[in-house]
Amino acid sequence: MGRYTGPACRLCRREGMKLFLKGARCYQAKCPIDQGHPIPGMHGGRGGRARKKMSDYGMQLREKQRLRRQYGIQEEQFARVFEEAFRRPGVTGETMLQICELRLDNVAYRLGWAPSRRAARQLVLHGHVAVNGRACSIPSRACKVGDVVTVRERPRSRDMAGKAIEAALTDPSKAEKAAKAARNADEKRVAVTAARRALAAITNRRTTSS
Repeated sequence: MGRYTGPACRLCRREGMKLFLKGARCYQAKCPIDQGHPIPGMHGGRGGRARKKMSDYGMQLREKQRLRRQYGIQEEQFARVFEEAFRRPGVTGETMLQICELRLDNVAYRLGWAPSRRAARQLVLHGHVAVNGRACSIPSRACKVGDVVTVRERPRSRDMAGKAIEAALTDPSKAEKAAKAARNADEKRVAVTAARRALAAITNRRTTSS
């Protein structure tokens, strides 16, 4: 199965929010989202897509792309995830999230063995993870209740997972950083919206007076 190998920050810029695709680097001050970089592309900066009112279809598309890019899933594979969730009983959206969360690479990321899902995917592909005592190199494998996911008994595997856990413990809480980043992003959006409304009001006044 193919995977995206382009710049990760471009995906975050396109979605207008942090997807945390690069681990600890997403918390640094030079993150494009924190610096207010526009949407990538020649029409994403000062006009065009940046100012157009998004339709209902556009909002659904952006949410689908955000979820797909966050878990590192390609389009065809994501379509199969939807079909599987649609066949199962219950709410389709919640079932889709459950399927994505039960992927082996996501489980390795949640356990703290890698700083990001991209790194967790590579960890699984290189054979550093075992399921029920057997090595597994399939990132999309669906884990089940009762499965035992461990790091293989190899010095290199243990060293890689240990470094990731140590870095997560020594750094400030990722949850606190993510919440702070979300608050800052919301404040920036509110400030930009207020500035645009004020500018529009001033323009309307000038047009009316003339």
